[in-house]
Amino acid sequence: MSRILNIGAAQLGPIQRSDTRKNVVERMCELLKQAKKKNCDVVVFPELCLTTFFPRWFFEDSSEVDNFFETEMPNKECKPLFDLGQKLGILFSFGFAELIKVGKDTKRFNTSIIVNTKGEIELKYRKIHLPGHSEFDEKRSFQHLEKRYFDIGDLGFPVSRIMNVNMGMCICNDRRWSETYRVMGLQDVELIMLGYNTPLQNPPAPEHDHLTSFHNHLSMQAGAYQNATWVVGVAKAGIEEGVHHLGQSSIISPSGEIVSMATTIDDELITASCNFDLCRSYKETWFNFEKHRQPQHYHLITDRIGAIPPEK
Repeated sequence: MSRILNIGAAQLGPIQRSDTRKNVVERMCELLKQAKKKNCDVVVFPELCLTTFFPRWFFEDSSEVDNFFETEMPNKECKPLFDLGQKLGILFSFGFAELIKVGKDTKRFNTSIIVNTKGEIELKYRKIHLPGHSEFDEKRSFQHLEKRYFDIGDLGFPVSRIMNVNMGMCICNDRRWSETYRVMGLQDVELIMLGYNTPLQNPPAPEHDHLTSFHNHLSMQAGAYQNATWVVGVAKAGIEEGVHHLGQSSIISPSGEIVSMATTIDDELITASCNFDLCRSYKETWFNFEKHRQPQHYHLITDRIGAIPPEK
């Protein structure tokens, strides 16, 4: 019996600092309703999609930045989204800033969750590859302070069997690192849900700017192909607080091919009928890990962090 799910990638246009969570959740609910009309089983929303992308600002007062974080989920602002997903029978994923107390310590994570058709949180992921910097950089036209505001994720890259499919998540910069996909690939992942907020400009390296779109698709397509998995990459797009964000949300097959892509930088739902049995033809041939991997030769991947040139 084939395993086919209709998947929606629910791109969001810009969210300004003046927008309330209530406004954003209403937009997300509208996309869920569109997804129901298109018979979607699964909908994926972007990274940090309840607020504007706040790491672009430097805050000295932690109480000011904490206003962007959620201390419980679902909270009253997000409850309508959970209720609607349950009513429509749609599984969905979205990202938010999570604040938790661990003893006397406060932990802050860039988090993504999968919510099942019963309105329950089925799986949680906390971003591991945090980009940017931790102190104010006067040379930048806008900041990228994820290293200041977030702790490194502590849940690894979990994969869970949901709706008869092996599902996992990653967030934004994670997509640029091959290890992200491989760790999930070694858990036989078949669907990776991936939200991102990607500016078109990279102030420390403007020579990369014209390649932003290419690098976005290159990393996701390679991860999909090399691990025989579907990848659903979903953007928060458009001009947000003066910063231009990449759209081009995409649904990518295990062949590495883009089967659906957004054409706007606004709220937009794209869909694809995803056959998860397609994963098998790649998992059992080119990327049959059990037959072809040689981990005894990969020690440097976990033994070494930085690149060290060979001795002369």
